[in-house]
Amino acid sequence: MDDLKRTNSNDTRSASPSTARRSPHPSTTGAGKLSLPYTTDPPSPANPPQQKVWLIFGATGHMGRSVTKAALAHNDIVAAVGQSFHDDLASMKQWHDIPGRYLGLLCDVRIRSSVASVIEQTMKTFGRVDVIANCSGYGVIGACEDQDEHEIRNQFETNFMGTLNIIQLSLPHFRERQDGRYLIFSSTSGALGVPGLGPYCATKYAVEGLIESMLYEVDPFNIKLTLVEPAHMRRDDNDIFPPSQPDLPTATATTTTTTTNGQIPQQTQQQQQQQQNNQKQNKLALFGHFKVARPSSPYATKDSPAAHAQRTLQWMGANQPTSVVKAAELVWQLGHCRYPPLRLLLGSFAVDSIRDRLKSIIEEIEDWKHLNFPPLEGFEEKEDGGGDGDGDGEGEEGEGEGEGDGDGEGDVDVEVDDRADHDEQGPGNEVDVSRKAGDQDKEMGEAEGRRGKGEGGQVHVKREGEMDLDD
Repeated sequence: MDDLKRTNSNDTRSASPSTARRSPHPSTTGAGKLSLPYTTDPPSPANPPQQKVWLIFGATGHMGRSVTKAALAHNDIVAAVGQSFHDDLASMKQWHDIPGRYLGLLCDVRIRSSVASVIEQTMKTFGRVDVIANCSGYGVIGACEDQDEHEIRNQFETNFMGTLNIIQLSLPHFRERQDGRYLIFSSTSGALGVPGLGPYCATKYAVEGLIESMLYEVDPFNIKLTLVEPAHMRRDDNDIFPPSQPDLPTATATTTTTTTNGQIPQQTQQQQQQQQNNQKQNKLALFGHFKVARPSSPYATKDSPAAHAQRTLQWMGANQPTSVVKAAELVWQLGHCRYPPLRLLLGSFAVDSIRDRLKSIIEEIEDWKHLNFPPLEGFEEKEDGGGDGDGDGEGEEGEGEGEGDGDGEGDVDVEVDDRADHDEQGPGNEVDVSRKAGDQDKEMGEAEGRRGKGEGGQVHVKREGEMDLDD
């Protein structure tokens, strides 16, 4: 479609953010409107936003609903993808009556043919896709021991494989255009473990590793990826439609009802009634994509750590600290900024939680960094070692010569500067030798052998970048 054409986005690859005196921190403009840091070059009068086509998976969920509204409010084009096992196509099409800028679709991200069908329909309708946001997710609250294999697999199929399906099937389009952006909704649970959400956290850890790895793979094609990590979000919009997701159906039931087009027919009245009953019985249905597993007797106590996630959601209720509407506005800016970050943390809870987690990791590393591994058998260091001033001497094994001075006790590390011309220098390569002798550190010059002739200690050769571990 001609009206959707825009300037070549490759021109922005070499562009740089304004160097004017600006704060790198988020700014507040207008009546409490947040903006991304200036280092990302967010939409502004200096960087006016161009109309983009969004493909939003999980558009009927808590976050996806608000992102859809934000994109449409800014005159962008949106293909909103509902959940084929929960929503119906007629309702999705009627959700937003904006001819030419809105398309309602259904999809099950666990089924590749369903994902491929959605991408194909969006391309056919709008001619391109600029931003893909995956807001779909599913989790079970309960102890790891209490979650059966089926529920665990469902979480991985939805959260991890669903994300991978979306990326793999859309990446050829982005790569051909040399432009594209993925906004993958993760969670603070992808950075720290939460009691009662073990398998769910595992799926989010997997997503984080996937996106971090792909970030480098697709960068040559000018494709950007961002992990959006929201904290607890409050529902502060009045439009409750479409309703929140109920219990996820079994993979078998979903597969058997899938048509050749990847679409799933509308629910029967019996299924809809069952979902309404589940929502009435389950107070946590308010919080979207979580269901609660019945605890076994060892974990059924009131103060069980495994019930931490459930207690937290019940305690916070509707008083969740972070506004989903303001968060969605930042996500829209994320789709338009020139230099998106790898991670976008939404809410003070997310920032504080992940910062504390990283601090604890650093502290743990510092506590245990003094540990080392004993040398392999046959490589033990002599208690009283050293060589003479010329570096000549007799050892237990072999012969060798080297220049240097000083003697002492302890380990001797030879660090070889592994430059490109190292192999061309022959046996006379220059090496840096660090000898630890009591409190003294001395340097040696050239070394032609790894073993000396005297009662010198065993010399350990360590190339630059080699791990200092003896397995």
